[in-house]
Amino acid sequence: MSKVSKQRKEALAKFDKSKSYSLSEAVNIVKQITYTKFDASVDLNIRLGVDPRKANQMVRGSVTLPHGTGKVVRVLVLCNPDKAQEALDAGADYVGLDEYIQKIKDGWTDIDVVITTPNIMPKVGALGRILGPRGLMPNPKTGTKIFDNAKELIQTVIKLKPAAAKGTYVKSIYISSTMSPGVQIDVKSVAN
Repeated sequence: MSKVSKQRKEALAKFDKSKSYSLSEAVNIVKQITYTKFDASVDLNIRLGVDPRKANQMVRGSVTLPHGTGKVVRVLVLCNPDKAQEALDAGADYVGLDEYIQKIKDGWTDIDVVITTPNIMPKVGALGRILGPRGLMPNPKTGTKIFDNAKELIQTVIKLKPAAAKGTYVKSIYISSTMSPGVQIDVKSVAN
């Protein structure tokens, strides 16, 4: 049997593993039992009562978190001058077109996200060799408060329940941070 570290023992002493907690209580417990020296991520594990072998019981979807991922993001919007004010009002850090395209060609990549309009994509395509390897190339598929984000994710999974699924849909939910034990969430507290 493997040894249990001192910090894991402390974490396990702060909550009852056999009890399920409300979402807000579970979030507070996870914050207390996180001992990592780096910025830990939060995991939400949801066990569903579906049979993934049957095509009519697959659960697929996407969710937009109300508070994002918690990371401060520097946004560059490449657009025509007529859309510039709209981009600034939406919270863009940098807005422009040709001057920023030239800056990127010269090696400037002090940004986290690049957004553009479809009519500008031909000009942005030339930046593929610079932006692509850094994961900054605009993509039409890309679109913290832990409690709100977790609640939104759980409610989205509940809304995606397949019509063919019979019996209990959400069997269990656990929340944990990087390298922390999982805390069970009472399904009834978030299903309503």
